[in-house]
Amino acid sequence: MDALLVVLAAVYGAVAGRAVARARYRLSVEPAEPWRSAGPCGHAVGGWLGRSRCGVCGAGYGGGARWPAVATALGCAGLAAASGTRPELLVWLLAAPVVVLLAAVDRSVRRLPDVLTLPLAAGVAASLGAVALIPGAAGSWAGALLGGLAMGGGYLALFLIHPGGMGFGDVKLALGLGCALGWYGWPVLFAGAFAGLLLGSLYGTALLVTRRAGRGTALAFGPFMIVGAWLGVLLGGAAAGP
Repeated sequence: MDALLVVLAAVYGAVAGRAVARARYRLSVEPAEPWRSAGPCGHAVGGWLGRSRCGVCGAGYGGGARWPAVATALGCAGLAAASGTRPELLVWLLAAPVVVLLAAVDRSVRRLPDVLTLPLAAGVAASLGAVALIPGAAGSWAGALLGGLAMGGGYLALFLIHPGGMGFGDVKLALGLGCALGWYGWPVLFAGAFAGLLLGSLYGTALLVTRRAGRGTALAFGPFMIVGAWLGVLLGGAAAGP
């Protein structure tokens, strides 16, 4: 059953990861610009879900859907392996394509859109509240809410101390990620938050050492926050046992 669950989660992740390709293209714009409504070919782009290819002329746009599909598939497979059949797995699987989309947009234009970060935070918090009522859930809804506030507050402090090193979108992303990590308790919250900070710091240091970036270069920190949170949730799910 566990192996089948992992395979099904991976298949779901691959499909969901491909489905957000169009949204990735439309949302990958600078803050002052409106969301894209047409492809590079000039034809209108309809809807938010689907392949990143023009339905009229067949021209591709947005960098393709391969790596988001692979990332979502691997992420969902890992979550299924760690959480098993516990009810919170449904929350993680629903959130996975959203956070991969956020990572893709941040990587492209160093932006975490409010239309994704705020619904993510509200959705994770509300969904975990419902899941907490189901027998077999391994976490705490109160812990999830406190985790969101704690991680969001921590990133807000970092933003206020050094606004140039972190965007306010990172603060809003931290709310949703903190809820997910806090579900499994404070140790998991600290581990996941620290992992994200460590990964981002190591990447920034590597860029400085290789002279691919300067001290004032802005970095997309969202992907590292997301990977750190994913590692934390894996840790929490595995530690919770069967």
